[in-house]
Amino acid sequence: MKAVILAGGKGTRGKPYTEYFPKAMIPINGKPLIDYIVKYLKSFSFIKEIIIISDFNGLGGQIKNYYGNQKNITFVQDSQSGTGGDLLYIEREVKDESEFVLWFVDNLCAIDLKKMKEFFKEKNSSACIAIRTKRKEETGFATVENGIIKEFREKPVMKLQLSECLGIYILGKNIIKRIKTKRKQKEINLSYDILQELSKEGKISAFDIEDTEWIDVESPTILERNEKTVKTIIKQMGF
Repeated sequence: MKAVILAGGKGTRGKPYTEYFPKAMIPINGKPLIDYIVKYLKSFSFIKEIIIISDFNGLGGQIKNYYGNQKNITFVQDSQSGTGGDLLYIEREVKDESEFVLWFVDNLCAIDLKKMKEFFKEKNSSACIAIRTKRKEETGFATVENGIIKEFREKPVMKLQLSECLGIYILGKNIIKRIKTKRKQKEINLSYDILQELSKEGKISAFDIEDTEWIDVESPTILERNEKTVKTIIKQMGF
């Protein structure tokens, strides 16, 4: 099985930092974000190769320079054709795989990929998306009755009305066939153009990470603000 890391994108949420280095290279304890993901993926024995998609002609070149010619890491140029369009350029790399992992680089999580893979198979789905159904809020909440506060709850864990989709997927190779049908589009968004259709056919499973921590690393500021959570995740990842 192979794992694909999407490390392209303009990193607009991370400006001004991402004007100087790609989001993938945001430092965490002296190592770039992407290195935690690469090493974590390699910790699963069934992951045989990692494919990194980025703009290697631009800031993404820093990623390539960092890894050099490391074994079992393949670099594919970002096509600037959307999250779905980029996957057309790895067709050759995954042609012999029945499924592959897709990991958006700004996701930091010690997800159990073995269980997720088993769940994907069990549900006989075309795609499996990591989700969470609860999260710890960053602000305080209050119980209010008739305009009067009865109780304060500081940063509670809240059950979500809608499941939150995370940027970690297991995709069947038939996904690429689906993307091919949209190839005339200038940009193909994986979620809206491909997965939305599959969801209406009941072909997408949802793997709940439950109490496993997750964070969207959009900028160094987010890491600083959530230092405790980041330390927990890194420890859960085995680092």
